[in-house]
Amino acid sequence: MKPNFSLFDHQIFARFKPNRAFSSTAFETREHITLPSKIEVGSNQIYESAVPGEPPFLRGPYASMYTLQPWTIRQYAGFSSASESNAFYRRNLAGGQKGLSVAFDLPTHRGYDSDHPRASGDVGAAGVAIDTVEDMKILFKDIPLEQISVSMTMNGAVLPILASYIVAAKEQGVETQQLSGTIQNDILKEFLIRNTFIYPPRPSMKIVGEIFKYAASNMPKFNPISISGYHMHEGGAPADLELAFTLSDGMEYIKKGIESSLTIDGFAPRLSFFWAIGMHFFMEIAKMRAGRVMWSTIVERFGAQNPKSKALRTHCQTSGWSLTAQEPYNNVSRTCIEALAAVLGHTQSLHTNSLDEAIALPTDYSARIARNTQIYLMGETGITKAIDPWAGSHFVEYLTENLMEKVGNEISQIEEQGGMLAAVENGSAKLKIESAATLLQAKIDGGESKLVGININKPLEETPLHVLTMDNKAIVKAQVEFLLAVKNSRDEIKVKACLSALEKKAFDMEKDQENGDNLLSLAVEAVEARVTLGEISEVLEKAFTRYKLHAGMVKGVYGQQAMEQEDVKETLKLADEFEKWDGRRPRILVAKIGQDGHDRGAKIVASAFADLGFDVDVGSLFQLPEEVADTAVENDVHIVGISSLAGAHKVLVPQLIEELRKRGRDDMMVVVGGVIPPEDYSELYKAGVALLFSPGTPIAVSAKTILKKLMGY
Repeated sequence: MKPNFSLFDHQIFARFKPNRAFSSTAFETREHITLPSKIEVGSNQIYESAVPGEPPFLRGPYASMYTLQPWTIRQYAGFSSASESNAFYRRNLAGGQKGLSVAFDLPTHRGYDSDHPRASGDVGAAGVAIDTVEDMKILFKDIPLEQISVSMTMNGAVLPILASYIVAAKEQGVETQQLSGTIQNDILKEFLIRNTFIYPPRPSMKIVGEIFKYAASNMPKFNPISISGYHMHEGGAPADLELAFTLSDGMEYIKKGIESSLTIDGFAPRLSFFWAIGMHFFMEIAKMRAGRVMWSTIVERFGAQNPKSKALRTHCQTSGWSLTAQEPYNNVSRTCIEALAAVLGHTQSLHTNSLDEAIALPTDYSARIARNTQIYLMGETGITKAIDPWAGSHFVEYLTENLMEKVGNEISQIEEQGGMLAAVENGSAKLKIESAATLLQAKIDGGESKLVGININKPLEETPLHVLTMDNKAIVKAQVEFLLAVKNSRDEIKVKACLSALEKKAFDMEKDQENGDNLLSLAVEAVEARVTLGEISEVLEKAFTRYKLHAGMVKGVYGQQAMEQEDVKETLKLADEFEKWDGRRPRILVAKIGQDGHDRGAKIVASAFADLGFDVDVGSLFQLPEEVADTAVENDVHIVGISSLAGAHKVLVPQLIEELRKRGRDDMMVVVGGVIPPEDYSELYKAGVALLFSPGTPIAVSAKTILKKLMGY
C-alpha cells in the first residue's frame, strides 16, 4: 500500500499533545519553541500509553534497552593508506571498540582514483584512499568480517565501495549473507549539505533502489542505508530542520523501495538513521524521542504491519562543530556531555569525537580518550541499568511534543512541493539550512550564543597540542604505484567486458528501461576483475552525467542580526573608506579548492562579507587551483579567500598562489581560514598567504583585518 503523501498531515501528532498551563516568562530555542518558566502537565496521552520496545517507540526501540546489551562503541576513522588505517582499527578493537566506522578520503567519495588530476592534494588527507579491492582487502586484513559490524560513510561512489567490501569479504572466506553493518547510501543529504555527490539526484536515487534490491536478496544482516541528519546538524540546521529533512529523506527512500517492487515490511526493518548530538542536552534527547514517534507513524501510514518496520534505530556521533581549537582539552567535556545525551536518548551505536578534531585528524592518544569516554559511561555510571530514565520528565516531554509539532509543519511544507527530492532540486531545503547557520554565526559573533573560549572565558594564551600530520607526497606516490601494479596484473579483456556491461545497464536505467541485471551485481563482478573505483564511476558518468551545484548564498541574514555590533559598524566604515580610496568596493572571491564539499564555513563567510560592504563572488565547488585563479582574474577581485577543512591546504594553497603569479596577479591578497594546525601557519605564510584565521574568529574581525591590510594600516 502506498498512501498519498502529496500533503503530509502533521495534525496526526495532535493526539500526543496534553493540556498545559504556562507562566508568562518565556525563552525561545533555536527551533522557535517557547520554554516557559513553569510547566504544568495535564494528561500526557503519549507518555501514559508508551511502552519501551513497542510502537510508537517514544521510550526506546527495544524493551530492555541497555539493561541486557549496551550500545555498540564505534569510532569513525580512516586516514593515509589502507595499511595505516588497518593498524589503527586493530588497535582500537583491542582497546574495547566493538564496530568499525570507515572514513574514506575525498577523491574516493567523489569517484576519482588516486592518480586523477583532481585528486592529488586530497589523497589520504581526510580518510583512507580506496582505488581497488586490493586496498579494501588491506583495510580489513586480520579483521574477521563475519564477526565485526562495519559502517561505511559513503554515498557518491557507493557502488564500487560496497562492491569492494563484498569482494574483500568473499576473498577473506566470508559469505555475503554473513556481513553485518551499514552503508550510508543517503544521497539526498549530499545535495543538501555535504556535497560528496557524483551524479544528479534522480539517477542517484535509482542507484539507491538497485542497492536496496541487492541487499534484500543477498545481505539479510546488512543495513542498505543510514538516513543521516548528522551533516544537516553540522551544517547549521536546528533540531526541527534536522528531523524534518531527515524524516522526509526517509519517506523518499521508502517510496524508492516500493518502486523497486519491495514490500514495506520487506525492507523497512533494515533502514537505519544517523543523528548528530550537540551541546543542547535536553533538546538532543527530545529530538531522538520525537524522531522515533514520527517515524513509527510515517512507516505505519505506508502500510507497515511488522513492529520492526516502525522502529527507528540510529547511530549517533557527537558534534564536530561544537569542538573548539581554543583550549582543546575542554573538548573532552563537551564530547562526554554529548555522548551522555545520545545514550539517554537511546542510540544503538555511538562515535565520540576526539579532542583535537577541530584542528586535525585524531591521534591515537586523543582517540583513546574519546573511546574510553563511552567505556566510562557504560561501565561506571549505572545509566545502563535504567530502561528510560527521562520518561515522564515534564521538561523533556514538553520539548518532545512541541518539536513534533514543528517538524510536522515542516514536513507538510516539503510534501506540498512534491517531496524531498523536489525540495532538493529546487534548493529550498538547502537555503533554509544555510540561513539558519548564518543566523547562528551572527549570534555567536555578537555574544548572544555563548561558546566558552570563543566569545566568553577566552584563554589568555594558546594551548599547544600535538596533532597528527601526514606526508601527502609520499601517500600519493605509494598509492599511485600500488594502483598501477594492480592494473598491470589484471585481465584487460575481462575489465572491458565488465565496464561495457555497467555502461549498458546505466544507459538503460537512464531511459527507465529494465534489462534484468542489477547494477550492484555488475559492480561486484567488475571489482572481482580489479576494475578500479574511478573506472566504474567514470563509465556510469557517461550515462548519468556529473552533477554541478549552483554556487549561491543567502543575503541579509547576518547583517540584520549583527548590525549593532561595534566590529560590524567599524568594518562597514572601512569598506566605505576603501571605496573612496580604490574607486570601487572591496571585492573578494570566497572559494574552496580540491574535493572538499563541506561548504558551511565558506557560505557563511560569503553571506556575512556581502552584508559587511564587500562585493562577493562565490567559487564553484571542487575546483583545481588553476580554476580558482582563473575565476579570480576574470572577476578582478582584491582578495581570494580560501576555506579549508580537509587537510589539503599545504598542497593546494601554494599551488593557487603560484597560479596567480603565472597570471601576473600576485597583487591579489590570498587569505585562508578553517581547520589548519598552527604548526602549518609558517609554511603557508612562507608560500605567500597574507592572513590566516583560526576557527572561532568573528567574521567582522576577519573582514576588518583584511581591509586594514589592504589599505596598509
